[in-house]
Amino acid sequence: MKKILKYKDKFPKIKDSVFLADGVMIIGDVNIEDQSNIWYNTVIRADVNYIRIGKKCNIQDGTVIHVSSYGFSAKGKKGSPTIISDYVTIGHNATIHACEIGKNALIGMGSVILDQSKIEDFAFIAAGAIVPPGSKVGTRELWAGNPARFVRKISDTEERLLINTPEVYYNLSQEFLKK
Repeated sequence: MKKILKYKDKFPKIKDSVFLADGVMIIGDVNIEDQSNIWYNTVIRADVNYIRIGKKCNIQDGTVIHVSSYGFSAKGKKGSPTIISDYVTIGHNATIHACEIGKNALIGMGSVILDQSKIEDFAFIAAGAIVPPGSKVGTRELWAGNPARFVRKISDTEERLLINTPEVYYNLSQEFLKK
């Protein structure tokens, strides 16, 4: 069973074309755009700030997406929302916290993206990488490790993977709707 919950005066806004698998929990000030797909046991919690997820994103099983408020991680600011642009792939069991992710980026399985990091368009974060707070991952860069560091620019084949994966997962979500 999926749960869409209001927090204070904010209720999630989810386009009708979004696929939500069982076990998904979406709480608070969340907007999810057309044709995105959110897979089993993902938690998207926007209680102390907001979350925006673009079109045709795929957020895979067990992912946690959250935000920050005032305090240590906010560095004197009001806190940080989480903004995920269009056509983003987030692998299984990733943690996405108070950061920005650009178009066609891929966040590998088990990765952790921390507060106020900015992942630019066509960036590739390797599985298991931990991106430290405030990091800037440039366009077409591959980062890996703990802490994550720049490894190299992505190849043309990898760029095609970043473009193709959201479409593959969208099509898969449509098959699940037929069951």
